[in-house]
Amino acid sequence: GIAEECPVEDQLEAALQGAMAGSSSRSWAQRILQLLGRMNSFHMQGSSKALCKPFVVAGTEVGVVQPRMFPLLGRYPKVFRVNDGAGGRVEVSSQLHSYQQRSDAIEQILGEWRLEKLFDSLSKWRNEKYEVMSRFSDPPLLKMERSAIGLFGVKSYGVHVNGFVRHGDGEMSMWVGRRTESKETYPGRLDNLVAGGLSAGLGVKETLIKECEEEACIPKSIARTAKPAGTISYTYEDEWGVFPECQFIYDLEIPADFVPEVGDGEVQEFYLWPLEKVKEAIAESEFKPNCAMVVLDFLIRRGILHADNERCYHQFVEGLHREL
Repeated sequence: GIAEECPVEDQLEAALQGAMAGSSSRSWAQRILQLLGRMNSFHMQGSSKALCKPFVVAGTEVGVVQPRMFPLLGRYPKVFRVNDGAGGRVEVSSQLHSYQQRSDAIEQILGEWRLEKLFDSLSKWRNEKYEVMSRFSDPPLLKMERSAIGLFGVKSYGVHVNGFVRHGDGEMSMWVGRRTESKETYPGRLDNLVAGGLSAGLGVKETLIKECEEEACIPKSIARTAKPAGTISYTYEDEWGVFPECQFIYDLEIPADFVPEVGDGEVQEFYLWPLEKVKEAIAESEFKPNCAMVVLDFLIRRGILHADNERCYHQFVEGLHREL
């Protein structure tokens, strides 16, 4: 069963401290808490959070900049104003008045850094732009190369689809994909049925329908029946930067007689698994971490996990919704 005692400390950080034992000897709930701890590592002890400065564009805070960036950004006074003192910030110059001017100036600098091989992240250049704004509802202030957003701690958005099948006996199964070995990130790991980042100029449902068609050959007639089911938010930090992310979640009931097919080569295979098997899998390292969080959210919303059968329920919910 999954009704087990949580660590006494009501914090995700407590779960991280218990990482010494092998995964098999830790409970399912402890492993989920560790996952949530890793995906919220920017908020944890030992992160660079206290040393970071706000990244400000047109008077609006849109990200966070790590201390390692301050001297480098100071080399471009026409583009960045760096005040690294107490209460300081990194600001895009007010001389750059428009969306396009800001985007072009930063793109040029990122291109130089890429040629100079200053950051590993830029070696994974995607030629895909993400909009930069404070909140999703705000007008974008500039667009930035996807592989560079962690350098400025800019929030990125994506859409993830839980594809599920209802059986006649009332049981439920879920479609999961296995990422190709050639993927830049998390090659060969398990994934949601469909997922993709929100590129500049594309809407959420528009992205969902496009990704369904491209990744899993799901026709529009099925894809457009996906139901919006909220968001998850988290911020992690790694050697590439700070990553505040928000994923728009959709639930898509797949007809029992429909089988997704490999499309654009993002995924190598699809599996239809009983929900209990998927639940066990998300606690293992085989699942891409944010996709595991999307499944966890599904299990909570569908009432499969609740406060009476999972003592860590409250921490799970908290760990799925942590804003920068």
